[in-house]
Amino acid sequence: MFKSFTGFDLVQAYHKVRYERRFHPNRVFVKTAEIIGVLLVTLLLWNLPTTAFGIDGLTVVQQRVIAIFAFATLMWLTEVVPSWATSVAIIVSLLLFTSDSGIKWMCDPEEVGTLLSYKSIMATFADPVIMLFIGGFILAIAATKTGLDAQLAKFLLKFFGSKSENVLLGFLLITGLFSMFISNTATAAMMLTFLTPVFKQLPAEGKGRISMALSIPVAANLGGMGTPIGTPPNTIALKYLNDPEGLNLGIGFGQWMLFMLPLVIVLLFIGWWILKSMFPFTQKTVELHIEGGMKKGVHTWIVIVTFIVTILLWITDKLTGINSNTVAMIPIAVFALTGIITKYDLEEINWSVIWMVAGGFALGYGLNASGLAENAVKSIPFGDFSPIFILLISGIICYALSNFISNSATAALLMPILAFVCGAMGDKLNAIGGTSTILIGVAIAASSAMVLPISTPPNALAYGTNLVKQNDMAKIGLIVGIISMVLGYVMLYFIGQMGIL
Repeated sequence: MFKSFTGFDLVQAYHKVRYERRFHPNRVFVKTAEIIGVLLVTLLLWNLPTTAFGIDGLTVVQQRVIAIFAFATLMWLTEVVPSWATSVAIIVSLLLFTSDSGIKWMCDPEEVGTLLSYKSIMATFADPVIMLFIGGFILAIAATKTGLDAQLAKFLLKFFGSKSENVLLGFLLITGLFSMFISNTATAAMMLTFLTPVFKQLPAEGKGRISMALSIPVAANLGGMGTPIGTPPNTIALKYLNDPEGLNLGIGFGQWMLFMLPLVIVLLFIGWWILKSMFPFTQKTVELHIEGGMKKGVHTWIVIVTFIVTILLWITDKLTGINSNTVAMIPIAVFALTGIITKYDLEEINWSVIWMVAGGFALGYGLNASGLAENAVKSIPFGDFSPIFILLISGIICYALSNFISNSATAALLMPILAFVCGAMGDKLNAIGGTSTILIGVAIAASSAMVLPISTPPNALAYGTNLVKQNDMAKIGLIVGIISMVLGYVMLYFIGQMGIL
């Protein structure tokens, strides 16, 4: 969805850096060693006797799911190939070696145990949550095509005047707002483009430029927590929390925003105070000159009305009875029928993210449908685990991994495991606010990971301005990230105790 606005070059530069980092000649030997290591571990787990795993009643199909899960974990951690490519490999492996449409001599149910449904594996790419993603992408593309996003940014920024600190606050709040509904990469690229004339006005020897540049990734990362479509870990968490065959908590779009939006606002103001304290402005005023704006015509008004109706339906899903996944189909239909979105615009959807998430869903389906999760629950005394231990270890692992690999990949790995661990612990988790504290906490931890330039695309884009040093990003990322996690978990605990979730 990046072709229609001036920040496209920034996004292209980001992807180029990621590509060169992955395929640099000096990394070829390392990558080769990593591939060999991943394959050896996978083959070892694949061929071990089933008794070696210590899980009663383990079938061959379940053992293969364990091997595929290990393969996914190592591939996502090492990033030998892009995350979405690993997800495709997961789906294909499950289809070939564990499904009722797999290789005939390797998938005899009498020898290997109950097989997975190939239709269900393939259906992970059309999961209702995937439709929610696509609906969010379509809204963002339509807003960009009509210039609605730029016009809205210009309009909102006027209210913050010309005082440097207030302009900083304006960029934080507006970036955070946009990131709730638009890809944080696209939002960061657009807002950094708007900041270009501001950078030119601020003195090179002052710290104001650093403050402004860092405000974009901080706000984009935090803002994504505000809605289920703001960032992939949110949507992944919601899938497992609402799974009718699993936890079935029925958390709606509006219900999510009810507790997450206030948290995001508080965190954005805290981020503003930290930024202006650590990187104070020497020039007290700046003048904003933002080019671009909304196109005139009926298409623009259709987008505006559809945007408003869609958001209202999302917020009131409990009242209307229309779930958020169904609501996401409305803008797709409206924009397709009116010609606002064409077949060429569909190419701008971030399909790599969708494949990434679908692979995670397929992995979760494999764990549950094969009976592996149930057998593990019976064999491993999860009920004896301390809720505090599960809370802390899940948050710390997610935060640590998300600073180095895709937060989508991290969530895809952790969510299915934690879903059945939490299910096994039952009422014991009430002491910390329930299952939702664990899973939504992981989503918060994923969005709080912003220490390194490689941690998130917005971080990489801000670092690419050459105005930000890595140690400055690490300081602000660590401070804001820890505060975000602490406040997030405290909030989840209290709303869990009050029965809001």
